[in-house]
Amino acid sequence: MRSGEAAMPTARESLLDAAQAALHHLPWSGVRMVDVAAAAGLSRQTLYNEFGSKDGLARALLRREADAYLQG
Repeated sequence: MRSGEAAMPTARESLLDAAQAALHHLPWSGVRMVDVAAAAGLSRQTLYNEFGSKDGLARALLRREADAYLQG
């Protein structure tokens, strides 16, 4: 990667970003895995491979938010 270029987000990051964006418009119960995958431009299978379930996705979102908070 050249200096000044942004790294491409990983599939995991893209999926977490899409889930977080969905939460700005919907309650967690209204967030659908198929919609998160589509918003990230990835397959639903990739989403399940990364997180295993909707609960796994929720845990990863919470972990990412907690890490960001603790980093300042």
